[in-house]
Amino acid sequence: MDPPENYSGFTRNHSTMALRIHSTTDTLVMISYLLLVLVFGLWAVLSSSRGTVKDFFLAGQNLSWWLMGISNYSANISSGHFMGLAEIGAASGIAVGAFEWNTIFMFFVLGWIFVPIYSKAEVVTLPEYLRKRFGSLRIQLCSSCFFLLLYIFSRTSMEIGFGAMFLKMVWDTDIYQTMLVVLTITGMYTITGGLTAVAYVENLQAGIMIVGSVLLMCYVFREVGGYRGLVKKYFQAIPSKTQEGNWTAKTQCYMPRPDAFHIFRSAVSGDIPWPGLVLGATTVSLFYGCADQVSVQRFLAGKSRLHMKGGCLLYGYLKLLPMFLMVMPGMISRILFPDQVACVVPSECQKFCGRQTGCSVLAYPVLVIGVVPSGLKGFMLSTVCASVMSSLTSIFNSSSALFTLNIYTWIRPTATEKELMVAGRSRVLRGGLDEGIPFKTECSKSPTLSMLSSCGSWFFVIILFAITVVWVPIIEMASSETLFEYMQVLKSCLTPSMTAVFLLAVFCKRVNEQGAFWGLIFGTSIGIVRLLAEFFYGSETCEEGSKCPMLICSLHYLYFGFLLFLITLLIVLAISLATKPIPDRHLHGLCWSLRNSRQRRVALEKEMRWTMFPSATFQQGMFGETQSCFWKSWDLFCGLDKQSNSKIGPEIATEEKIKASWEQMGSSGMPADLEALARKTATRKEEEHTEKMRDWSSMPESLLWKRVVNAVGILLFALLILVHIYFA
Repeated sequence: MDPPENYSGFTRNHSTMALRIHSTTDTLVMISYLLLVLVFGLWAVLSSSRGTVKDFFLAGQNLSWWLMGISNYSANISSGHFMGLAEIGAASGIAVGAFEWNTIFMFFVLGWIFVPIYSKAEVVTLPEYLRKRFGSLRIQLCSSCFFLLLYIFSRTSMEIGFGAMFLKMVWDTDIYQTMLVVLTITGMYTITGGLTAVAYVENLQAGIMIVGSVLLMCYVFREVGGYRGLVKKYFQAIPSKTQEGNWTAKTQCYMPRPDAFHIFRSAVSGDIPWPGLVLGATTVSLFYGCADQVSVQRFLAGKSRLHMKGGCLLYGYLKLLPMFLMVMPGMISRILFPDQVACVVPSECQKFCGRQTGCSVLAYPVLVIGVVPSGLKGFMLSTVCASVMSSLTSIFNSSSALFTLNIYTWIRPTATEKELMVAGRSRVLRGGLDEGIPFKTECSKSPTLSMLSSCGSWFFVIILFAITVVWVPIIEMASSETLFEYMQVLKSCLTPSMTAVFLLAVFCKRVNEQGAFWGLIFGTSIGIVRLLAEFFYGSETCEEGSKCPMLICSLHYLYFGFLLFLITLLIVLAISLATKPIPDRHLHGLCWSLRNSRQRRVALEKEMRWTMFPSATFQQGMFGETQSCFWKSWDLFCGLDKQSNSKIGPEIATEEKIKASWEQMGSSGMPADLEALARKTATRKEEEHTEKMRDWSSMPESLLWKRVVNAVGILLFALLILVHIYFA
């Protein structure tokens, strides 16, 4: 099929690549979308409570199942999925779509196994769970840095690369100006709104993404005559020019793969071998499904266990769609525009996309340009913009939680009881005795930590914004057609070691801190060696193959990922068995075998007393407890709640702690009546906490809705099996 008449082709240089065919209607649609997101985001900010750790990072643990499921879909379906899945689909067929289906299985594991254990541990971030499970500050800091670096070099770089590329191709706009506009709008509701605002806006953006991609799918399937037409015509999608001068392209470089419509391919010659898909891809999916802060944080914010399961199932149903909304349209793009998308002659590829090794990355943009009518082009641009914005806001929100609660509280001396008492003394003297306790020991109840959580994260998100802008020219110079594959290699090299640690932490109580820490270090180091080799020698091409030494890169990256997972498992188990185990009294509710234990867990983690500024002194009012106009404005901007009552990670106020803190306030001893009151209150608080945590998993659930959730889950599992069998 010939390209539409208004298809003018691409210019030679990627930096100037564009079609310049968008209309005024398209521009108005795009502007309307940005204004809608801005207004909706500000409404979500003003409507949400965000003054405590619980409110800001876990939305007050009040998200419904539909908010969690749709928000998670929006956060994980990025511009890289739109362009990357279409690119790989155009080049090799449907197998890449099985990566998305593979993740669905892992969300069954998340909803039924991991989330209940994380909730019992009362954590906001996953590094906090590792600290409670192993009693180690170093593994908490190490894992926090791991997450942050992974988000910067993987998620953020992919968003910038594909998002900027799409906007440049379709809209011919300056990348810096575009990114600044996008970041400014997202920043207005992300910085101060917390997870509640992010979740609501992501639901809006998910709706736009789904509607836009469904419209495009309908248009392109109509062009080829439905699925039957796709199967018939795909194998005929061959570029008209396959030689130049005395040079002729290899047949396998431009002919469609004979196994294009199969997801299980040869274990030796397949580009995505079936053992690698079953084992290696599952290892990566297990990380992103059960051990990734971005995914897990939303489900920790659920109202109840049923809502958490319902959110996982809704997300699973939505993850069935990318195969039909992105992969197959990419294959249709090759049918409609074979000379551009499937080009093989270096000079032709240079003319269309500025690269000499193929232009399959154009698969999704040329559909928007050449098939979608005027007016809807602006809506499709809004669709991709929504994917960019939702993914970036999720990364920023989760990264700020990781930094604020795991790294910032370690660097600054805010964890000492004395500073907390001095900083919160004015509120303590006013309200402490009214509650029956002479002071508040929960860090989340301190106005100091509330400010650090809300506005400390504010500064960190701004830093992330700056890093994002700096990444733009670096990613723009990268080889765009290999960016998606590079991200898959990066995930297979870095995530298996973390997957092994979380899996053993939950299922094997014999694993201790020494084994988990050194297993994570050794496993990550091995992965980095392979990743650096891949990056240094470049990716494999059809004409030249791979230049990477066989000793390092002989294994397919999916095989390598599973092998790295096994190596890390063995290292963790070997070191753990050679060292002392952790007593069961420290593990109640933190691992699978003790998940239903009714005994109270004895905290294992060491308190973070280290301070970078040990000589620093803190005076009353320096954290904003005074009622000046400046601090009132600051509280209003950050959404700080004067009546904070977060219960994330509570510390039980024992009688000994009450007496010790009273002495820190400068009194030699407590009056007899207050001492009796403190003893009574501490006992009551401890009993309430023990009763609450005794059997979280058996909280009352509606029998009807429990059956509905189980039935929906069985249906989803059956659908997964059926689609795997049909496309096997």
